Amino acid sequence: MSSTEASTAATFADLGLSDSLLKTLTEIGYESPSPIQAACIPVLLDGRDIIGMAQTGTGKTAAFALPLMEQIDVKVAKPQALILTPTRELAIQVAEALQSYAHGMPGFHVLPIYGGQSYTIQLKQLARGAHVIVGTPGRVMDHLERKTLNLDHLKTLVLDEADEMLRMGFIDDVEWILERTPEQHQTALFSATMPEQIRRVAQKYLVEPREIKIKSATATVAAIRQVYWQVSGMHKLDALTRILEVEEDFDAAIIFVRTKTATVELADKLSARGYAAAALNGDLNQQMRERVIEQLKSGALDIVIATDVAARGIDVPRVSHVVNYDIPYDTEAYVHRIGRTGRAGRAGNAILFVAPREIRMLRTIERATRQPISPLTLPSRADVTNKRVADFKGKVAEVLNAEGLDFFANIVSQIAEEQNVGAEEVAAALAMMAQEGKPLQIAGEDPRPAPAAAFDSRRPASFGERDERKPRFNERSGDKPSFESRGERPRREDRPTRSAPTGDMVRYRIDVGRDHGVQVKDIVGAIANEAGIESRFIGRIGLYDESSTIELPAGMPAEAANALKRTRVRGVPINLRPDEGRPDYAGGERKFDGERKFKKKPA
Repeated sequence: MSSTEASTAATFADLGLSDSLLKTLTEIGYESPSPIQAACIPVLLDGRDIIGMAQTGTGKTAAFALPLMEQIDVKVAKPQALILTPTRELAIQVAEALQSYAHGMPGFHVLPIYGGQSYTIQLKQLARGAHVIVGTPGRVMDHLERKTLNLDHLKTLVLDEADEMLRMGFIDDVEWILERTPEQHQTALFSATMPEQIRRVAQKYLVEPREIKIKSATATVAAIRQVYWQVSGMHKLDALTRILEVEEDFDAAIIFVRTKTATVELADKLSARGYAAAALNGDLNQQMRERVIEQLKSGALDIVIATDVAARGIDVPRVSHVVNYDIPYDTEAYVHRIGRTGRAGRAGNAILFVAPREIRMLRTIERATRQPISPLTLPSRADVTNKRVADFKGKVAEVLNAEGLDFFANIVSQIAEEQNVGAEEVAAALAMMAQEGKPLQIAGEDPRPAPAAAFDSRRPASFGERDERKPRFNERSGDKPSFESRGERPRREDRPTRSAPTGDMVRYRIDVGRDHGVQVKDIVGAIANEAGIESRFIGRIGLYDESSTIELPAGMPAEAANALKRTRVRGVPINLRPDEGRPDYAGGERKFDGERKFKKKPA
C-alpha cells in the first residue's frame, strides 16, 4: 500500500481527461483541479485502486466521479459503477454532480437509491437501466437480496465517507456488499480518517491501493458577515430581490451561479426588475470582461452575475455583498467567492442560498471557515414596503430642500382648483404616478414561517438514515456495541423503546405493519426523510401485524402532513391519520402495553 501527498496540476487538461469532459467542466464553472482531484484523477484513470484521505468539501466527488465517467459505456444499460454513501443527502448530492458531468453524454443515467423512498419507484428505474448507482448501504443491500440490482457489469466501486459509514454502523453491510461484487473491478475508498476497521476493509478488498492524503484547507473570513437562506416557500429570484432591497449598506454585489447560461438569464431577469445588472462569464472576450468590471467600479452597474471562472481576480472595493445563488461544489470555491467582498478594509456580506438537500454542504463550509453561518429571515412584504417608502420619503425630502419649486407648486395649486380637491390629494396622485415602475407595495403573500425545531432544516449532517442500522447491545460483553450480521440482530421492537421527546406529542396510526415486512427503522427513515422531522423528535412506535402507531410532535406544518399522506413504506401507502384510541384488535393483532411487551386483547 503506497502513500503519497497530493500533487497539483495547473488545469484539468493536464490530468488526462477527455475533451468532452473538459468542455463540460468549463461550462459548469470548474477552473482548476483541487489537490485531491489533481492527485486522484490520474491514478484512477490508470486503473489503480485508491485510498483517498480527505475531508468533505475538498472536491473529492469530482476526484472519483470524473475518472468513473470516462469508463462508462452508455450503450450498455447496466450498472457499471456503484457508489456507496452513508446518507440519503449525500447520495442525492453525488448523483446530481454525476448528472452535471454527463452533459456531453446523451443517454447517461444515474440512479440514487436510499431508505425512505418507495421501492416501487426504485424498481421501475432499475428496470429501465442505470449506468451508475449511488446508494446507501441498507437499501443497496436490500436490492441485492431481492435480486433487483445486478452488479455483473460492475467496473468501479466507490466507498464515500467510509469512516462515517463505520460510525453509523453500516460497515458490516458494506462488507456484505463488497463480497458480492465481481472479482475484477476498480475500488476507490475515501475517508476523512483511517480507523483500524476501515484499514482492515481496505487491506482485504483493495488491490495494491495508492494512498493519497490531503491536508485539510482552512480559511478565516472573520471580517465578512455570513448568512444563509434556506430555499423554501418562495422562488429564489423573488427571495433574492427582497433580500437585496432590504439589506443595509448595499452598494454593489456579485451573484455567483454555476453555469454561463444562468448568468445571462438571471441578469436579464434582474434588469427587467429595474436593477443595473450584467452577466460575466467565459464567453465574454477580455475587452468585454474588462468593460463589465469597469462599469461595476464606476457605479454604472450595481450587480454582476458571474461564474467561478469569470470572477477570478475581480477586485472592486465597492462590492458590499456576495450572493451564492447556487451553492458552490467545494469549500475552496466558497472561500474564493466571498473573498470578492470585504476588500480594502471595508465590511463585507456573504449570503448563501441553500436547498434542503444541500444542508450537508453548509455544515462543511462552516467547518472549513471555522465560523457559523447564521440563518437569514426572509424580509416580509411589510419589510420591503417600509424600505421602499423610506427611500421614497428620502428622495422627496431631497427635492423639498432644493430650489426652484415655485413653478411646480403653482401647477399643483391649479390642479387642486380645477379638480376641486385638496393639495394632499394632488400630492397622492403624483406619488402614485412616480412609483409606477416600482410599486411601493408588493403584491402576493409571504411564505409560511420557518418550521419549529422538530421540523428544523438544520438537522444533523447524517440525517435521513441515522437510525437505519445502529450497533446493537452486545449481551456477551454487557456494555460494548457490536456490528454483527443483520440476520442475528434482535427485532427492533424487543429492544429498549425510543426515548420520549420533550413537548406535546400526537399519536397517529398508519396502515403498515409487521405483515408487510415493515420494521421500525423503515418507519423512522420514511417519516424523517419525507416530512423533514429529526429522528430525535419521533416518539414511541407501536408495531403491530396490520398497522402501526407513531408519536409525532404537535403542530406539524401542513406541508409536512401532506408529504406524509403521500408517503409509502415498503411500497405500501401509510395513510397517516390521528389515532382515535385502541381499536378492537380482532384477528390476533398485538397491542403495545407500554412495558415493551405485546399481548393479545382479551376476547
